[in-house]
Amino acid sequence: MIRNWFKSGSPWVWLSASAVSISILLVVALLGLIAARGLVYFWPSPVLQTQYQEHGGSSYRLIGEIQDREKIPAARLTESGMEPPGDEASYVRYLFKTGNRDTLGMDFRLVLPDFMTNIEYPADLLVVERREWGNLYGYLKQVKENGEVVAEGKAAVTELHQRLERALELFRQIRHIEKDLIGAINYQLEQLRLEERRLDLDNDQDPARRAAIATQRSELQNRYQALEKQRNDLYPQFNRDSFTAEIMDGRVVEIPLSKVVRFYFPNAMGLGDKIGHYFSKLWEFVSEEPREANTEGGIFPAIFGTVMMVLLMSILVTPCGVVAAVYLREYAKQGFVVRLIRIAVNNLAGVPSIVYGVFGLGFFVYFLGGNIDALFYPEAQPSPTFGTPGILWSSITLALLTLPVVIVATEEGLSRVPRSIREGSLALGATKAETLWRTVLPMASPAMMTGLILAVARAAGEVAPLMLVGVVKLAPSLPLDGNAPYLHLDRKFMHLGFHIYDVGFQSPNVEAARPLVYATALLLVLVIIVLNLAAIHIRNRLREKYRTLES
Repeated sequence: MIRNWFKSGSPWVWLSASAVSISILLVVALLGLIAARGLVYFWPSPVLQTQYQEHGGSSYRLIGEIQDREKIPAARLTESGMEPPGDEASYVRYLFKTGNRDTLGMDFRLVLPDFMTNIEYPADLLVVERREWGNLYGYLKQVKENGEVVAEGKAAVTELHQRLERALELFRQIRHIEKDLIGAINYQLEQLRLEERRLDLDNDQDPARRAAIATQRSELQNRYQALEKQRNDLYPQFNRDSFTAEIMDGRVVEIPLSKVVRFYFPNAMGLGDKIGHYFSKLWEFVSEEPREANTEGGIFPAIFGTVMMVLLMSILVTPCGVVAAVYLREYAKQGFVVRLIRIAVNNLAGVPSIVYGVFGLGFFVYFLGGNIDALFYPEAQPSPTFGTPGILWSSITLALLTLPVVIVATEEGLSRVPRSIREGSLALGATKAETLWRTVLPMASPAMMTGLILAVARAAGEVAPLMLVGVVKLAPSLPLDGNAPYLHLDRKFMHLGFHIYDVGFQSPNVEAARPLVYATALLLVLVIIVLNLAAIHIRNRLREKYRTLES
């Protein structure tokens, strides 16, 4: 009976179904872990105040958040320099975030709850997110204008709200002037300098062209001076206000509002306030630029760079992969050479990605880019234009890396098109090229999209080759902006995968960056899912469109 059951193949069906189910559960569990660790980063945690006293030590006040908990053996506790409070085999230890790095010298402390007494959660405990030095925890004392006290006590909270809104609006104005308006003028001035340099190299002494350049430069410099004056007039207003706060060691520190992003009282917040704060932080995360060595703020440049690189890679790899597959399947004479090419294509799919990065750096950047600079951008020398890593070379390198996937998938699609359809088209008088273009390729388009989906899934998560051919820790400007020619393929860019590596392993403050690593990893997965869903939607529509032909 059991032998017949095995012969029927049912056990292998159940085994396959079980393996698929376990794989799905593991993927869901992984995504759940990343989501749980990443999304909690934006929720306002309660801030506690406690008296802390170790064995034989003096008592002092601690103010901050409990960032993490871990259970460790007593021996390990002793090795870390902490004296166990008793004779237990293991103890719970807290990772306590005290903030105030500029005054206390550290963001985090390892503490034992056994030494914590008089734990309380005062409603007036203040959390301030700053542009530098991380969070500040303390008690609001006074609000000042040009060093003069304008409010204190309960009235200081309302005054601080109003003045912070004003400071944030001034910050946006200054940022717009510096980055957008002055940045555009600097870009145009650089283009004029290069144009004048080009005239010098060509020995072109045309007075009209040089006079036009001088006129444009003069106009741009006048606009620059006007904008600089406008910006300088805003700075005294921007630096006008400040506030004082008492931190955990009793000192009262003064913080300029120009350095503040937001403040809140987490212990006094209701559920609605916490939800509003959560979505405010979440929007900042996906729409703003990073700060504090990428451990605070947003990651919009990394999102933008990842999506743009994938789109450029898709534009490059799809036609190349389809043309190669069409030639191998439809035109090449099947024999030893074609079999050798297919073996090479399959082997290329297994080459480590870092090898592609080394090849891209040596061939695309140094050789191809260096020659392009010598031929078309001599006026910019010795500063490289395309002879340096950038988004173009990153996209081409990843297109080369994913090319075997597109070729194999497209060949499989072409092989599934019935021979009778080709013969019917030829019998009606169509040429081979017309048959291929109007009949075969449309029917094979779902397979092409499958190859593209696999290519996008792999390329979006690659990091190793990008570190050599274009990705950077922090890009000063996006590859796409309002300056002609608008799309700057020579610029370096930020990438979500590299951002995760940089924040998780290269950050000077690893503990503060850990939640951000999970949040960025979750966002990278979501970006890949969105890109794949868009490609899958297109594939399904193509499949429905040509299903009647296949049947």
